[in-house]
Amino acid sequence: MEIRMKLKPLLLMILIGALVVAVICFSLWSYISSEDISDPKHLFLRSENSKTLELTTSSPGASPRDTRCTYHTCFDVYHCGYNDKTRISVYIYPVNEYVDQAGNAITLPLSKEFYEMLEAIADSPYYINDPEMACLIVPSVDLLNQNSIRLKEVGQILASLPWWNNGNNHLLFNMLPGSSPDYSTVLEVDTGKAVIAGGGFSTWSYRRTFDVSIPIYNPLIQPDKIPQKSYLEKRRYLVISSQTSLHKEYRDVLHDIEKQEPRFLFIQKCPTEERTWNFSRRCKQKVAYDYPQILQQSYSSLVADGYILPFSEVLDWKRIAVTVLEDELENMIQILESYSQEKIYELRQQVNFIWQKYFSSPKVIALTTLQIINDRVFPYAGKSYEDWNDIPNTRTLKNPLFLPLRPPSAQGFTAVILTYDRLESLFKVIHSVAKVPSLAKVVVVWNNQKKSPPPSKYL
Repeated sequence: MEIRMKLKPLLLMILIGALVVAVICFSLWSYISSEDISDPKHLFLRSENSKTLELTTSSPGASPRDTRCTYHTCFDVYHCGYNDKTRISVYIYPVNEYVDQAGNAITLPLSKEFYEMLEAIADSPYYINDPEMACLIVPSVDLLNQNSIRLKEVGQILASLPWWNNGNNHLLFNMLPGSSPDYSTVLEVDTGKAVIAGGGFSTWSYRRTFDVSIPIYNPLIQPDKIPQKSYLEKRRYLVISSQTSLHKEYRDVLHDIEKQEPRFLFIQKCPTEERTWNFSRRCKQKVAYDYPQILQQSYSSLVADGYILPFSEVLDWKRIAVTVLEDELENMIQILESYSQEKIYELRQQVNFIWQKYFSSPKVIALTTLQIINDRVFPYAGKSYEDWNDIPNTRTLKNPLFLPLRPPSAQGFTAVILTYDRLESLFKVIHSVAKVPSLAKVVVVWNNQKKSPPPSKYL
């Protein structure tokens, strides 16, 4: 059977261990109030910095999202480097309340998840309290769930920000783009040239080298709710599909696989929960399973041709999950069976490592996003492929032959000058280089074998 995409990319995520990347139900998120923050330690949360601002129907809105943006065309690197030459600086706008002309609130209180992200940024080395010195600016407007915002008014809020400047060097976080039931692959607010850290990007909506694809945080996935399993523990199923609202063609293919393969479990919403959905349950006919715990009983596999995987700019997803092309969905079982037991163990270990380090909380999601942007701005100080993807081995010693790519800034740099016989030019270059504050030493390579170099006292 030939399978083609209909409305949006199919996402079949079956992740073992602690990692579950799934479409999160927005009603699971909780909101905080001013009473929940009894003693805000950060300036952007303090009441004296917060205001109640009124928007009118004539308030200007932000320009539409610039789909052509890349890092080199829409990101101003000249605002970066105020902290030092290896780290970006990030400013957070004060948390304000926005109301319409009737005095009705336009935005909801901050969700707990977004508050944790802002707090993580404010506690990080990236944070700075001076917007004029900031490389990146984060609006304190909660856009994680598009279902809870008013699109036009939020565009007006963004345009009213003092340093908005068409979104230049602004970072917006969003996990649930679009509105129920037809979700989009990108936030549908006018955002100009702002960088979007979003969940659900497709190859059509993702601006490479500019946006950041992030995971969709699921409050159901908590250590106290999900029992830990050894990567060596035997799994009951070969593969599990738990995604709801699949297109009929995909459901038909999966039902055919289910009839032929007892190790495939196809679970959906429980029949008795059409109106009130219990998010912690999935059913196969009348048999109920605890969700997402049941997902620990299978392989880690993924079917999503057009989906931009979370943090795929730095993470090697071939080491995390088995990828199956949509046209190969019928052959999913044979593909999974081709993997050796040793390879399966490696995948399981990697899943747990990636989950803990990059996906496990709003805090680590926010900080990972900033690290990725930091590596774009300062690539010479960025993390290597191994730093991002390798599980640390505390038992091994570092090989002294593998030195850092750059010396500590306190040591300065060494200038190497090659010359033949042009003494006047050599002296000029040495005097010019000597004016650089971070210079540690000068090495002159004399290439004239027939003539001795001048005495060092003349240099």
